Amino acid sequence: MENQNKNLIIAAVLSALVLIGWTVFFPPEQTTNPEGGETVSDQAASATAPTIAPTPDALNTATQDAKNVANATSDELANIPRIPVQTPDLKGSISLMGGRFDDLSLEKYKETLADDSPDVRLLAPISGTEPNAAKPYYVVYGWSPAGGYSADQVPGPRTVWTAPEGAKLTPDTPVTLTWDNGAGLIFRRTISVDDDYMFTVQQSVENTTDTEVRLAPYGIIARHGLPPSKATYVLHEGAVRMSDGKLEEIKYKKFGDLEQSAGEGQAELISVSEGGWTGFTDKYWMTTLAPKTGPFTSVVKYSGENSDIYQTETRLPVMTVAAGATQSADTYLFAGAKEYEVIKGYQDNLGITKFVDSIDWGWFYFLTKPIFWLLHWLHAAIGNMGWAIIALTCIIKLIVFPLARKSYISMAKMKELQPEMEALKERAGDDRQKLQQGMMELYKKNKVNPAAGCLPILLQIPIFFSLYKVIYVTIELYHAPWFGWIHDLSAPDPTSILNLFGLLPWGTPEPGSFLFILSLGILPILLGVSMWFQQKLNPAPADKSQAMIFAWMPWIFMFMLGSFASGLVLYWIANNTITFIQQYTIMSMHGKRPDIFGNIKSSFGKKKADGKAK
Repeated sequence: MENQNKNLIIAAVLSALVLIGWTVFFPPEQTTNPEGGETVSDQAASATAPTIAPTPDALNTATQDAKNVANATSDELANIPRIPVQTPDLKGSISLMGGRFDDLSLEKYKETLADDSPDVRLLAPISGTEPNAAKPYYVVYGWSPAGGYSADQVPGPRTVWTAPEGAKLTPDTPVTLTWDNGAGLIFRRTISVDDDYMFTVQQSVENTTDTEVRLAPYGIIARHGLPPSKATYVLHEGAVRMSDGKLEEIKYKKFGDLEQSAGEGQAELISVSEGGWTGFTDKYWMTTLAPKTGPFTSVVKYSGENSDIYQTETRLPVMTVAAGATQSADTYLFAGAKEYEVIKGYQDNLGITKFVDSIDWGWFYFLTKPIFWLLHWLHAAIGNMGWAIIALTCIIKLIVFPLARKSYISMAKMKELQPEMEALKERAGDDRQKLQQGMMELYKKNKVNPAAGCLPILLQIPIFFSLYKVIYVTIELYHAPWFGWIHDLSAPDPTSILNLFGLLPWGTPEPGSFLFILSLGILPILLGVSMWFQQKLNPAPADKSQAMIFAWMPWIFMFMLGSFASGLVLYWIANNTITFIQQYTIMSMHGKRPDIFGNIKSSFGKKKADGKAK
């Protein structure tokens, strides 16, 4: 039993070391300024959409935009007319070159808490030449010819469309773009938008010739370079798609591992027979394409030669348009914040397959989803996300209390036997067999199983990891205040011990710097103190080296976890505090009212360590 006990202690220490190493090598995401935009010479190499490979039924005659279309100059890009976009939640414009969505900002979300902070920018054009211009990130639609027509006779990313004079896209005023290829085909693109983040794009072609034509519509989301945020293993950022009910997530670093496909480069194609969607997801924002009806081909592609372009595509089947007839295809385009209620509404009302799974629920999704719902309900009822987090932690701790109670009782018994274990160890000396026999007799005599508290703890791990996941990904924490100095629960504590919490006339170090790790705020200090109090209730390891490691762990975690989002630190503080209260109460009820400074008062009439009677 002694070996089992030591193995459990070693496992706990190794788990802590793994978490510390994870925090060092995969630190929490920090927001940074976007990298500089492309130069004019760079634009010449990337002013068109990436290569479009043939659709499965297009007889290998689809357009190859990056190869077959002349490069646009900066003057051309600057002089292309635009259609303003204005909704309650979005603002921006659509370029008539390609009819591309490449200028979109979120009205409800700011980059910082400053009064003059700009809106969060989701989509950005290729033409940005400012030093801090966002990397190009856009959506473009087009048609692939399937016989009888060449690439320049169908609209693509370089096509300049015609819009009605004074057109403006709002929830009440859809916009129709038109392009006549001069050879008997008239293409139209009708764009509408709702009050939130959903565009509906109808692509149609009218055949005025006396022969049928075969064409295939497509949609592309292209992202030039990596987004400015840091990737973590806690959260998925990259491509995400749903294909006939199967969810697939591809991180950016995995794009380079995509298989080489004939005529495609590095790409992965999936045939979707009924319903699905594909796009890119960030922590809080997302851009996805969802054909209104199936089937279609879902594509994830990486263009690494002389470029760094990540893209997802939806390719619809070839349409046969009879002479004098018109054919159309509708696609939903979501571009906005990952607000649960909004996304759930699109899933229910528009029939977008499992759209709520675009939120990163993690491995324990069966736990994360109900916890997520409960947090949102508490937030709506209380009106403050910080207090909602504390209330949620209390509810979860209450639910798992029957399991936790067994662990606390086991720890109380082990702590009671600790003086006798130390005495037994001194008597046994180096005789390990004698020590082991003595420990077995001691456990048997007192009816103590040292491993009894482990199973309840293991059963709680998925629940608390799911709770951690919910708090990490929910967008309601973004710029959400708690009280006092906490104005953004998604950001680290803004106070710093280096300036005496604002009393000295200098600011805090920049997030991500070495000094920032040392710059403890009020919440991280409270986290360390709460961990220290909780640790004092647990039996100390018999081995002095292990005991020293355990003694330092609260303060190590204080520094390592202190730079995480305030909402997460608040959750840990609440969890530690509730755990301390529960454990202290259980130990007192079972005859052990512990003194957190090391002295233990017994109600069984036993003597204290100094030999005095109680």
